[in-house]
Amino acid sequence: MKKYILRRLLQLIPVLLGIAVISFLLLHMIPGDPATVLLGQEATPEEIERLQENLGLNDPLPVQLFNYLGSIVTFDLGTSIFRGEEVSTIILTALPATIELAVCSLLISLIIAVPLGIIAAVRQNTFLDYFSMFFAQLGISMPVFWLGVLLIMGFSVHLGWFPSFGRGEPLTEGFIHLFTTGSFSVLFASLKHLFLPALSLGVMGSAMITRMIRSTMIEVLDMDYIRTMRAGGTIEFLIVMKYAFRNALLPVITIVGLQFGNLLGGAIVTETIFGWPGLGSLVISSISQRDFPIVQGVVLTIALLFALVNLIVDLLYARINPKIRHN
Repeated sequence: MKKYILRRLLQLIPVLLGIAVISFLLLHMIPGDPATVLLGQEATPEEIERLQENLGLNDPLPVQLFNYLGSIVTFDLGTSIFRGEEVSTIILTALPATIELAVCSLLISLIIAVPLGIIAAVRQNTFLDYFSMFFAQLGISMPVFWLGVLLIMGFSVHLGWFPSFGRGEPLTEGFIHLFTTGSFSVLFASLKHLFLPALSLGVMGSAMITRMIRSTMIEVLDMDYIRTMRAGGTIEFLIVMKYAFRNALLPVITIVGLQFGNLLGGAIVTETIFGWPGLGSLVISSISQRDFPIVQGVVLTIALLFALVNLIVDLLYARINPKIRHN
């Protein structure tokens, strides 16, 4: 198992380098110049050229790419053009907010999808099944930005139950405050800020998981050993939850891992809509400012997170199904 983990981690190196090259080339295809954006339209050509020289933007593109890859190898993501801070520091400041949003969205997805998927499989071709599949189709069809706007209109503007913008204290600080003072105030405020953006992402993620759980559960429930247990008088709840659902988990875990990556990508739009101070808001503002080092650093960070989630999914396979072994 240790050799497998080490091999997978080593395989990340060429993947991340490839992503770095692609993101670098794509960003340099975007119209606009960081020096012009930084100095403004009224800057003279001499001032723009001087700043470009200082930033290394006058170097040939292959030279810039070589320097960038060399800095990545030494774990240096560079310095922000506009903020003048280390990119790694900026990303580490915004990363916890995105992780918090993605994890809570995934939890909401599972809370919605697992019961709906199981009920749809057990009650196949009934009203409950049709309702579950209608919800799943609706979740797949709705753009996440449209759902976010609807949630803001309904729960923030008209009802006033939840804030529509910004982030409260981090959840970790809310739990620490709860355990040290016994007061729910900080944690409750954090959850109120988190609920709407997490729900908008969670509904999107739950749709695909619901469909996968239903299809795999139907396949497992039709197997011979399930019919044998039913004929032997085994309790139906035990059959569904202990045997059928457990054996249907492997493909579901794959979808959950992929959905976590999709949630990280969807967070870019959701964070912009809700003013959530994570990687999504950071990368959008950095693109508009042509702050290439930050955008490239965020892309690498999301790619690394996605790869690590896939590794965790593979390891969970062996945990759930002992027949699977990684050498």
